[in-house]
Amino acid sequence: MKHRATPHDDTRRLAILIDADNAQASVIEGLLAEVAKFGLASVKRIYGDFTSLHMSQWKKVLLKHSISPAQQFAYTTGKNATDSSLIIDAMDLLHTGRFDGMCLVSSDSDFTRLAQRIREQGLTVYGFCERKTPDSFVQACDKFIYTEVLREEVPESAEKAPPAKQRATPPAAPPVDSASETKPLANDPAVAAPPTGPLQVPFELLRQAIEEASDDEGWAHLGAMGSYVNKVKPDFDPDSMARRS
Repeated sequence: MKHRATPHDDTRRLAILIDADNAQASVIEGLLAEVAKFGLASVKRIYGDFTSLHMSQWKKVLLKHSISPAQQFAYTTGKNATDSSLIIDAMDLLHTGRFDGMCLVSSDSDFTRLAQRIREQGLTVYGFCERKTPDSFVQACDKFIYTEVLREEVPESAEKAPPAKQRATPPAAPPVDSASETKPLANDPAVAAPPTGPLQVPFELLRQAIEEASDDEGWAHLGAMGSYVNKVKPDFDPDSMARRS
């Protein structure tokens, strides 16, 4: 039997399989950085019909990130041959016994059974895609990361500020009315609502995790809590909550 690395081994070998029809090229840098937290991406493949115009964004990043494209022509209208090609490759890689996990990048629920089959073989399945991904596929993965949190965030000041040469001299401040100074207008967008909504903290899930991870003396280790949360809710991402805070 071929040796597989332990879950805490930095040399865990992973295969990244990307469904180009159901993933965005704009998240690839953040996605690869996220995969690096779990192990070494020994295989990076992407599947799609790269002769079509809507694949132009992917073609720009393949060489930069050393992603091998698997060209798949659409044989008939309305049929997706890309899925079959990705599934065949996934099963071939699975039976080599050389990998500890697979990263499936797609929002297509058709890959639900593939994720289940990979897990049955003892490999870890990491799912990546947008929040529109069906829950059946999300739950079939050991860990699911929504790609919206992987996009590069543009600072708000840089996004709204005009170029220096276009900035006009600010007008003189109008006279301050005593009433408006003490009572800001209710419809003023600057004071009407906070810039971000309250965080939806899953207290019930965390309470259950504490109960499951508690020892005989009532202490719960964070590692055990995190393992329980990932099993119950694979798309739970504490990093995304930290970004919003």
